[in-house]
Amino acid sequence: MYGYLGIDVGSVSTNMVLTGEDGTIKHSIYLRTQGKPIEMVQQGLKHMQAALPGKLKVIGVGTTGSGRHLAGVITGADIIKNEITTHAIAASNVMPGVQTILEIGGQDSKIIILRNGVVSDFAMNTVCAAGTGSFLDQQAARLNIKIEEFGPLALQATVPVRIAGRCAVFAESDMIHKQQMGYNIPDILAGLCEALVRNYLNNVGKGKEILQPVVFQGGVAANAGMKAAFEKALGHPVHVPSHYDVMGALGAAMLAREATNRKSTGFRGFEVADRDFKAGGFACDGCPNVCEVVEIMESGQVIARWGDRCGRWSNALTQQARIS
Repeated sequence: MYGYLGIDVGSVSTNMVLTGEDGTIKHSIYLRTQGKPIEMVQQGLKHMQAALPGKLKVIGVGTTGSGRHLAGVITGADIIKNEITTHAIAASNVMPGVQTILEIGGQDSKIIILRNGVVSDFAMNTVCAAGTGSFLDQQAARLNIKIEEFGPLALQATVPVRIAGRCAVFAESDMIHKQQMGYNIPDILAGLCEALVRNYLNNVGKGKEILQPVVFQGGVAANAGMKAAFEKALGHPVHVPSHYDVMGALGAAMLAREATNRKSTGFRGFEVADRDFKAGGFACDGCPNVCEVVEIMESGQVIARWGDRCGRWSNALTQQARIS
């Protein structure tokens, strides 16, 4: 029995998916990164190993997300890909013919345009917090409601309040103002969802041709209020996949299957969950670029480096490995 492991390490969540040889999901894990990507990857591997049958053998690993290189070094990934590619692959598999992917995560948002199964355009927003999962978490906490209740409450609105959504700071102050004026919470939440969708479409989706079918994924897709706001703004259905929160990891697992095809894998085994890894870095002063070099150490020994544009440090490590 064989499987393929996909790992998506983001700023807010660390997700893992294990698929069978036919591409079906056998098990998925969603963890909060909490600023500790190495620990969360190791913790996720422990959970995954405990949940899988003893006879199952992982024959391919793919990583993605902002921490994809880190996760790739730790696990011995066979393929390391960016989020655009992995989200597109997963969405195309879940909904063949998808033409637009709306993806909103914890600290960024993106739109991916596909035509004939190929990514033709995309845009990302990593600057403004408005509309991201972390901002919605903050507003739920400020209103003393659970984030799980945010969407259902927003759907109870009768007349959504107009909220300024171009900036997270302005949106929050406008919400407070509307509360002080006496508007009820459901109308304010629905208004906030509509404001954030306007912000998304006017910034991330600006100039993009949003065609059906449309898939909404990422952690924020769990918010029914945001889904309803997108459908109202676009005027047509928006589909949320059953595994909306781990689509990046699913795409990484699918790419790992294509990359290895039952051939040898670089996967270092689930036992890396118990090894001592540390991340560090330094600024190289060898030229005016002043590259920030990241290095990963295992038991006190440097095993990987990246971030240097010229390859001075990463290539030196590769050559050293060849000599030894």
